[in-house]
Amino acid sequence: MAAMMQFDLVSPEKLLASFEASQIEVPGAEGDFTAMADHAALVTTMRPGLLKATSASDTAEYVVTGGFVEVSGKAISVLAEIAIPRADITRADVDAMVAAAQEAATNASPEIKDTADKRLADTQILADLLAL
Repeated sequence: MAAMMQFDLVSPEKLLASFEASQIEVPGAEGDFTAMADHAALVTTMRPGLLKATSASDTAEYVVTGGFVEVSGKAISVLAEIAIPRADITRADVDAMVAAAQEAATNASPEIKDTADKRLADTQILADLLAL
């Protein structure tokens, strides 16, 4: 059996998940990565995408719009801006995410325009991936 680590996923509204996982696939802002037990310590940001946590019995998938990830050798904590179980996501949820990203890109100051445009592109890719 693969080594396990504690996985916790929190959004501003609630704790969405807390269980032992063998691996967690994260849509990192600088690129996707997989965290497993004994992973090097890391704190990073997320981009819009799918977060996948594999436990002993199955894989749970969550749609996230961004946030922060802290990895240690024994645990991973994800603080998501918005996180919705993939099975529960609706077309209205996706449309709202794209609209929020579009508004942010439209209203972005010149200093953060590139970042806002990248977030919009990532959100549109996520919407296409979900194909609702």
